[in-house]
Amino acid sequence: MKYVLMFVETEQFAKEFAAMSADERERAYQRVYQWFDDHADKIRGGHKLQEPHTATTVRLDGPTPVTTDGPFIEGKEVISGYTEIDVADLDEALRMTRDWPGCPVVEIRPVQS
Repeated sequence: MKYVLMFVETEQFAKEFAAMSADERERAYQRVYQWFDDHADKIRGGHKLQEPHTATTVRLDGPTPVTTDGPFIEGKEVISGYTEIDVADLDEALRMTRDWPGCPVVEIRPVQS
């Protein structure tokens, strides 16, 4: 079964990460790279996303489309990246995310076939 894991950064996480030294940030990145290596047989794709201010939002819920720069809401959490996985079931996806060393929230969503 295919799922998308959406990695969600919180404001607190972003502040703590920014406060790290270059060496601490490098160690944090190495833990993330290792996680991807450890699960490479299940990962089918994905990417880190650019910063939220680079987003363009198109709202289609009014009489005419409205396009704005930036994320569609001002939130304390933003999706910072995603990866697609192919696993047996939700339980396996949950096991994978339990040792995710990056941002503090991972949303797991099935891919519609």
